[in-house]
Amino acid sequence: MNTLIPNFNPSGVVTINRVILKPEYTVDDLQERVALLCENVKTYHSDTGFVGGFVALNSGEISNEGSTAGRAVETELKDREALIVTFWNSFEEHEASHKSETFQPLFKDVLALCENGNEEVAYTMLWQGRAYSPEEARKAREMKEKYQVHAA
Repeated sequence: MNTLIPNFNPSGVVTINRVILKPEYTVDDLQERVALLCENVKTYHSDTGFVGGFVALNSGEISNEGSTAGRAVETELKDREALIVTFWNSFEEHEASHKSETFQPLFKDVLALCENGNEEVAYTMLWQGRAYSPEEARKAREMKEKYQVHAA
């Protein structure tokens, strides 16, 4: 498999938390609290199922080319919505991490920022991959042109 997250088991679990900041908090508040939480997970759970993760902030840009719900021009969630995405060997190991005494206080600090409460959804990976190198991309295009079946 052409992996994006090194050492991530294809049967692993991806969890996604959607955070919408309360108006009285800033992105700096979120970054500080999430950094402490993520450092805790890396320190205490790298050997008990945690594989990796990332946090992404809504930039406010909406793709008109990739969206089917009208012609969006802006979103009110710019700089207020973030996704916390983590990769785990198993759902059971993820759940055990949340029961950790060191995790819970930091998790509650992050939740205090959220106007939407919290729902963490677990997903199974269907596909992951990285971009081709320039040479790999050239070869892939050549093979596609050579062997592609054309509609009649």
